[in-house]
Amino acid sequence: MARGISRMRREDLLKVACEVIAAQGFGHTRTVDIAQAAGVSQALLFYHFETKEKLFAAAFGYAAERDLDNLEALLESAGGPVDKLRAMLKLYSPSGKSKSWALWIDAWSESMRNPSLEDVSRALDLRWKDALRGILAAGADDGVFQCPDPEGAAWRLMSLIDGLTVQVTVHKRMLTRARLFELVRTAAAVELGLEPDQLA
Repeated sequence: MARGISRMRREDLLKVACEVIAAQGFGHTRTVDIAQAAGVSQALLFYHFETKEKLFAAAFGYAAERDLDNLEALLESAGGPVDKLRAMLKLYSPSGKSKSWALWIDAWSESMRNPSLEDVSRALDLRWKDALRGILAAGADDGVFQCPDPEGAAWRLMSLIDGLTVQVTVHKRMLTRARLFELVRTAAAVELGLEPDQLA
């Protein structure tokens, strides 16, 4: 029973940590800020996470898992490769209400100084890339996509979305989300021998 209570407390702490980090950023968040927001002592935070770096990595992983749950549901859904590709491009691209991309960008930056966070962020990035590679490979096998190198195509498309999303998230008036998705859709269509309208 004590183990279950401990697990619940850890999840509650991660939820609060995500909220504080999303509001303040990794670079401006202190463990005392998270402890105060959660109504607990810093000692309890360090009991569960040992270091600030491990707490940040766990909080980011917790936040990212919500997006990955949606990705897993997409991969397990019915529909062919074009349907899944269309859905994945929309899922991975930034939405107007989501704060998750700001957290991702902040995590990438902080990962240069936090090895624990870098480990988590790299593993999560690879899960997204591998999911896209799988969709592209399935489409190539079915003859739906012209894609001799699904691995390379996945890297190119993910890198395009990542780069454009930084512009949309950091430079608010640089590019609209609608324009971003149009550019991504066109690039994916060219990459795979499709018409852009097939991914709309």
